[in-house]
Amino acid sequence: MIRYDALDALPVREALPALADALGAHGTAVLVAPPGTGKTTLVPLVLAGLVGEAPARRVVVAEPRRIAARAAARRMAWLLGEKPGGSVGYTVRGERVVGRHTRVEVVTTGVLLQRLQRDQELAGVDVVVLDECHERHLDADTAAAFLWDVRQALRPELRLVAASATTDAQGWADLLGGAPVVEARGASYPVEVVWAPPARPVRAPHGTRVDPALLAHVASVVRRALAERDGDVLCFLPGVGEIARVAGQLGDLAGADVLQVHGRAPAAVQDAVLSAGERRRVVLATSVAESSLTVPGVRVVVDSGLAREPRVDHARGLSALTTVRASRAAGRQRAGRAGREAPGTVYRCWTEAEDARLPRFPAPEIQVADLTAFALQAACWGDPDASGLALLDPPPGGAMAAAREVLSAIGAVDSAGRATERGVRLARLGVHPRLGRALLDSGDAEVVALLGEDLPRSYGDDLAAVLRTARRGDDAFAARWRAEVRRLRGVAEGVSRPAAPDGPGDERRAGAVAALAFPERVARKDGGSYLMVSGTRAELSEDSALHGAPWIAVAVADRPLGKGHARVRLGAAVDEDLARRAAGALLTERDEVRWADGDVVARRVERLGAVELAVRPLRDADPGLVRAALLEGLRQEGFGLLRWSAEAAGLRQRLAFLHRHLGAPWPDVSDDALHARVEEWLEPELSRARRRADLGRLDAGQALTRLLPWSTGDAARLAELAPERITVPSGSRIRIDYGNPEQPVLAVKLQEMFGLQRSPEVAGVPLLVHLLSPAGRPAAVTADLASFWRDGYRGVRAELRGRYPRHPWPEDPATAEPTRHTNARSRR
Repeated sequence: MIRYDALDALPVREALPALADALGAHGTAVLVAPPGTGKTTLVPLVLAGLVGEAPARRVVVAEPRRIAARAAARRMAWLLGEKPGGSVGYTVRGERVVGRHTRVEVVTTGVLLQRLQRDQELAGVDVVVLDECHERHLDADTAAAFLWDVRQALRPELRLVAASATTDAQGWADLLGGAPVVEARGASYPVEVVWAPPARPVRAPHGTRVDPALLAHVASVVRRALAERDGDVLCFLPGVGEIARVAGQLGDLAGADVLQVHGRAPAAVQDAVLSAGERRRVVLATSVAESSLTVPGVRVVVDSGLAREPRVDHARGLSALTTVRASRAAGRQRAGRAGREAPGTVYRCWTEAEDARLPRFPAPEIQVADLTAFALQAACWGDPDASGLALLDPPPGGAMAAAREVLSAIGAVDSAGRATERGVRLARLGVHPRLGRALLDSGDAEVVALLGEDLPRSYGDDLAAVLRTARRGDDAFAARWRAEVRRLRGVAEGVSRPAAPDGPGDERRAGAVAALAFPERVARKDGGSYLMVSGTRAELSEDSALHGAPWIAVAVADRPLGKGHARVRLGAAVDEDLARRAAGALLTERDEVRWADGDVVARRVERLGAVELAVRPLRDADPGLVRAALLEGLRQEGFGLLRWSAEAAGLRQRLAFLHRHLGAPWPDVSDDALHARVEEWLEPELSRARRRADLGRLDAGQALTRLLPWSTGDAARLAELAPERITVPSGSRIRIDYGNPEQPVLAVKLQEMFGLQRSPEVAGVPLLVHLLSPAGRPAAVTADLASFWRDGYRGVRAELRGRYPRHPWPEDPATAEPTRHTNARSRR
């Protein structure tokens, strides 16, 4: 018997005429309706003609999650006075409850994609409702794009409704060809906001880690809410692990039941959450309760402010969920749950100032997730680069390139990116293409089913042990796993391996599947950690059962805070033979000649990606590779590796001086410039070198003369423009120090410069004269000798004449006779 009282109370009823007009005129519509208005339950019943006067139609409703699909179908069946499988049914992965007379079928978006790939026309379906579009799940965005293609090319009569609680309505309207936007008013009650931040700062989330201090604070806020307010409490947490921890901290609450709702929750728990009880309830939930589910009796929401979103670390080949701050849109959705049936309260575990800095909306999954499955869907659809798909956000180019690389490696696409026969088969398995590859190549549905689920942490990190635990288990996870094993055996030809008794074969099976699915994560023990063939290092937890295994295949990993390496969350022991076969595309053998540890190292190396398998010395290395290694050595350690005599070093300094002050054609002899022109000046000597010791025998000065400007004739002027020595008034030939190319230095005894009116110059640059005492110690420095004779000499004379009485100290040095000798010798 139809429950008209409940149907008539749903606020979306007022928007139904406008929705019918929109679909009649345009065939598409965007329905914006707050949670609790009936958009998920009443609208499909009306469109199917099960309620009201519309003609009988077959309606498919797509939900982003399995728990939401089941709940929506059960609620609609209850409104009709039926059970699921009658007029209303549902299909989720591994479970189908549909009868001959079903007119409304609720499916997950993943199931809808599978149907579209098998039957692009969706024969027999009249209307598709894409629910909760605002969540921007990748499957939902993809399904919308495919459905628009179907309507444009094959079935213009197919009606499409994009339904959401809060969304970019105009964006969806444009995407669906200018679809009318129909808005329904909600019947929400006012919700009081209580800001309840922790008393002390907590660490920001990283990866899947949440500061335990924050979880303890959330538990205390739940207790506070129970004491201060009436009604049930709905508490939002990012994941299953956090739900379990907070539940443990709450313990046995007096007068209240603690329920945990998430994708893994048993059906009995889900049913209990969706129906009011006699005792007060504290419902600990993930974001699944934001909009997909209605939890009756809730008057209070406690919001941790956290959510889980997919992220990909392409540099390390890691893909996982990560904890992030929930968006303001999510915060509004969560708060609204407290005002569905009466005025309510939301306790937000952060400050009002922080709230203003939160992102407005959650990141679209297409921008942050692993796109391998999406790329395969697009390739099977006939649009490998997804450029022709109607998407609100285009897929990032880098992520698509990484996805195509994976698909090519597993044989799912050809060189042009088109789906192969194997790729089409992989797309229809309903698992990630990596797991599909492992399923087809190993035939092991049991282990593949494990990797397709979010495993309880209590199962440990050893995949073989997890397999044995699941076989013996009687919990909700084990039940889901068995159902998925049956499904995989049904959809994949040749996959019929029965459950085997526990034994050593489990290790081999687990390792084979993990290695086939993630060949770049095969890793060998290297010191205290493991080196993956991708080049990423990984560590095991201290209590891991995998310690001691020479090789492992890493199935699940994350990156700890502040660390550059990965942490293994799930893996399996393998041997080298299996590693070679699974990651065979990365197996290479080549000659490696490089500069390492201060010399040329030549060897023949067999590698599996970044992992060295075997190394042999290479005696007759390719001369080109040796030359490249020597050049690398010179780049790393500098040209000091060559033999630099005093004359050679002086030549380089003189050339640097001329290049600085005269420019071309005098060459730049800096390290960078010499590296750039190494073929011109060092090549003949370098071709004879094989190792570091050979470099030390090369005459750098002789090689450097090749850079002199011989072709212009200027090389002959080197001694004129930058002489090694200069004759001073005493007749001595003094060496010029060109160590400072800005202004060379002439260090000479003061008495030898008597009578010289101007400072000597080279190439028009005055020398910086260091005037020395008779003992050779600096007495004065000047670049203007005339000024020194006039102003500085008297002070130097007064200081030194008593110390060196045998040397001449004339009153007028500018006119005195220069000498290299003492007074006694000069008189002889």
